Amino acid sequence: MSATSHPLTRTAQVVGFFLKYRSSGVFTGLDWDQATDEDIPIPEEGKPADFVRDLEALGPTFIKIGQALSTRPDMVPPTYLAALERMQDEVTAVDAATIEAVIETELGVRLHAVFPEFDPNPLGCASLGQVHRAVLRDGREVAVKVQRPNVAQEIRNDLDTLQMLASTADHNTQVGRRLHFSDWVQEFRKALLDELDYRLEADHLERFGHHLAKYPTLMVPQPLRDLCGARVLTMQLVKGCKVTEPLGLRRTEHNLRPIVIDLLRGYLDQMFVHGELHADPHPGNLLLTPDHRLAIFDLGMVAHIPPKLRGRLLKLVFAAVDGRGESVADELIALGVRLEDFDEGRFVREVGQHIARYAAHSHAQAWSEGRLLLHLSRLSALCGLRTPPEFNLLAKTLLNLETVCVALDPDLSVKAAVEDHLQKLLRDRLLQSLSPSNLATEAIDLQSLLQEAPRKVGNVLSLLAENRLQVRITGWQDSALMENLQKIANRIAAGIVIAALLISSTMLLRSGIGPFLFGYPAFALVLFLIAAGLGLTMVVSALRNDKKPGPREERGTRS
Repeated sequence: MSATSHPLTRTAQVVGFFLKYRSSGVFTGLDWDQATDEDIPIPEEGKPADFVRDLEALGPTFIKIGQALSTRPDMVPPTYLAALERMQDEVTAVDAATIEAVIETELGVRLHAVFPEFDPNPLGCASLGQVHRAVLRDGREVAVKVQRPNVAQEIRNDLDTLQMLASTADHNTQVGRRLHFSDWVQEFRKALLDELDYRLEADHLERFGHHLAKYPTLMVPQPLRDLCGARVLTMQLVKGCKVTEPLGLRRTEHNLRPIVIDLLRGYLDQMFVHGELHADPHPGNLLLTPDHRLAIFDLGMVAHIPPKLRGRLLKLVFAAVDGRGESVADELIALGVRLEDFDEGRFVREVGQHIARYAAHSHAQAWSEGRLLLHLSRLSALCGLRTPPEFNLLAKTLLNLETVCVALDPDLSVKAAVEDHLQKLLRDRLLQSLSPSNLATEAIDLQSLLQEAPRKVGNVLSLLAENRLQVRITGWQDSALMENLQKIANRIAAGIVIAALLISSTMLLRSGIGPFLFGYPAFALVLFLIAAGLGLTMVVSALRNDKKPGPREERGTRS
């Protein structure tokens, strides 16, 4: 789609896409037959492959939507997930003159004044931008990532359209009330707009480089801040081969296991220590360098996990790896949102059985940790529990990491490596909670509680003794109950008015007082028509506006 397409035309294209796949199973919920599929075939033909091709044809926003949907096993059936996972973020390259204009506008200098050598042929092209090799005046080779022109405005227009459609679906469909498409679009909007600002990606590169510095086999190309802008990112050029390329000879000549161990530990640290989750660590974003290190780049999509959620996710993953099904169910319930149809008994039973099967078959690749978490997300959706998006991102990240680990070292037990480092992280968290600063903070809170408790207890006893204790319920005037009571009162009043009009018209009909219209007293006929109109209006209003309540949602409190 061109950036100049008319908004109504674009909306029609998007609506047409959703109507085409309205009966495909995407977004309409899962069934129990799909809950524990272990080996999902990658479709070559049929609706899943067509769905992906149509997404790609709609442009950058929808390519990113496809990538985001591949992390939502609670929304998308497994066959579609398999098709989305191999979605290609490849587009036609922008011409060199346009790229040069973007660089000069963003940096405020002539291209060749900064880069004496600039390869007009990109190293790679994606939906948002493309990367070119360049050489600085001091001879250093760099990679210059340049955003495609007009893509930001195009994406904002698409996001506005999606927000409108999502709100409509949430208000008018059962699946919308269950899955809350508007919330998902809001999260997606924030992540995608952040990805459009290359200055944020430069921040991510610096932080990841700092956090992973203690792992010598990992490296993150660092940005050149003076040559970065919102639409241009200049960083160290990394040369190497993709981890998915044949590595038989290299495995024979060099032991790659230290790289794999460092990769797992580094990413687990990022998730559970630093609270940052690289949302897209697929093999294409990792290069094996000639000096036998693993380069990590393309950090545009990074999710931030708050400390409390971070701790719960750590406990959940450790319980899953350790084979404790009931603990996993407890943590998921505490993390998720329970819908009205949540079946807690069935959920705990299904999770326990699934964890037990995982523990019995954990040596098989089909029962990897990433796949386990994806299946837990499906089970949660089927039982009426909505898991937080961070949980789904964590599952997808682990699955991608496992793919890389298997490519580099097929003989490594990923489960053992993950469990070993999770134990270390839990020990570190325990020691941190016992640190002098944390203990001092807790002591101050306890001191405040002890000082305030006698006075507060005394106040409550005084109010009770004087019979002045009051309980206030806030939000009553704005509550749904008050709204419904007002609606009932209005309809009762309207019904009384209609009945009075009907009775009055009947009495006037019997009086025979003129003037007459069609042989009937005109005033009586007018009152009857008014009453009939009001009654019909009230019936239509009830049929149109009285809908079934949305699913009742409740934050999990099980512990």
